[in-house]
Amino acid sequence: MWWALWVLAALLALFSTLDVWYFLRAAAVILRAWFQPPIWDVTAEQIQTGRVTPRDIDMCHMNNARYLRECDFARFSLYMRNGVFKALRALKASMVVGATTIRYRRALCIGEGFELRSRIITWDDKAFYLEQRFVSTKDSLVCAVMYCKQSITRSSPDKIMQHLCKRKVECPEFPEDLQHWIDFISASSQALRAESGLDEKNK
Repeated sequence: MWWALWVLAALLALFSTLDVWYFLRAAAVILRAWFQPPIWDVTAEQIQTGRVTPRDIDMCHMNNARYLRECDFARFSLYMRNGVFKALRALKASMVVGATTIRYRRALCIGEGFELRSRIITWDDKAFYLEQRFVSTKDSLVCAVMYCKQSITRSSPDKIMQHLCKRKVECPEFPEDLQHWIDFISASSQALRAESGLDEKNK
């Protein structure tokens, strides 16, 4: 009987200190993507389907933070299927989210189905840039659209693309709206560095 109480106490401590459901969902997404057909075109769009459940909502529509959470899982699947995760392991590199921005156009209501369409738009010497769209299955309206800057550490997007394609790959052109966002990120970074005195220290 005591062992059951210890297990219950351990589970209670685990669920109270960690977002266990996030890690379980991430593991399930990666495992599922492992058995799905690979995506040979690294910039190809991948579609994940979902539905708004009672756990996702506030005021009967999807909570703003849930959009970002769903985007995390969609990127995990994308990187598993297009080989980016495999290339990162081979190059002993890693990636982190450097910036995101999301525009909400119409609420996804409880019970409403959606497609989450993810794709790599382009890249520079430090990061991949992705677009992720939430499209309602009810009327095909783009309900939200997010840009993500996926920064690469200990390597570069060019090296990852060369590893995957076995040749030098020219990056696609930057769409105008994406370039505006990147300019904003750069200006914000420079302002914060100046505010903290980092620019003076590096002189």
